[in-house]
Amino acid sequence: MNAGASSSPPAGRVALVTGGTRGIGLGIARALAREGWRLALCGLRESAAVAGVIEELATAIPVEYWQADVARREDRRRLVDGVVERFGGIDALVNNAGRAPRVRADLLEASEESFEEVLRTNLQGPYFLTQAVAAHMAARRAAEPDRPAAIVFVTSVSAEMASPERGEYCVSKAGLAMAARLFAVRLAPLRIPVYEVRPGIIATDMSAPVKATYDRRIAEGLVPERRWGQPEDVGRAVAALLRGDLPYATGTVVVVDGGLGLPRL
Repeated sequence: MNAGASSSPPAGRVALVTGGTRGIGLGIARALAREGWRLALCGLRESAAVAGVIEELATAIPVEYWQADVARREDRRRLVDGVVERFGGIDALVNNAGRAPRVRADLLEASEESFEEVLRTNLQGPYFLTQAVAAHMAARRAAEPDRPAAIVFVTSVSAEMASPERGEYCVSKAGLAMAARLFAVRLAPLRIPVYEVRPGIIATDMSAPVKATYDRRIAEGLVPERRWGQPEDVGRAVAALLRGDLPYATGTVVVVDGGLGLPRL
């Protein structure tokens, strides 16, 4: 990801996208597939349940799927080892997998069990997955000094915007935003840029239960662009970062929210 990087990925580059078979992750996977990335995807569903998605993505590029829970240490280790064995290495990591609380509960009533479950998936998992992949990238960089590498954390506007009925989710995304900064500082001397992409209100399975509420609020002007965000919007932003379209900018936060966070009177 140096100045003057080409507008398309070098042949054979591999991107690991967690949660890459549905929602925002699928939007990212589709955007990368169009640009010729070889894709390693993971998720909680069995292979048979995602076969249609894999077939769609694999029309022009190799795509492999691992059933793996990023919240589990054993699954993270198996995932990284499997991707490296299958593809020979990892050139880009997109930390996208995440979960919402099973129940939206008032801040004064939410359970510790929910807090622990959400933070294991949304923060602890990607934090230590990045640790493992970054170590792999650093070792590979020593052998191939000019090989590009990059890491993207997909967080949320909830990293800053408070929702007291899902406090554990907000805390997890705020922590993930700091993780992105930490890895950006640590990996900058190795010329491995780290970015944060911060989506707003995106039309996915996760947001489906509150669709009616946000349809109304968006129509009333909550989002200045007056529409839902789409997984494709986030995918195009991630693809641009991994292409190297934003050089000399490690640690940058790219907000994809239709203006939701703009201060207004």
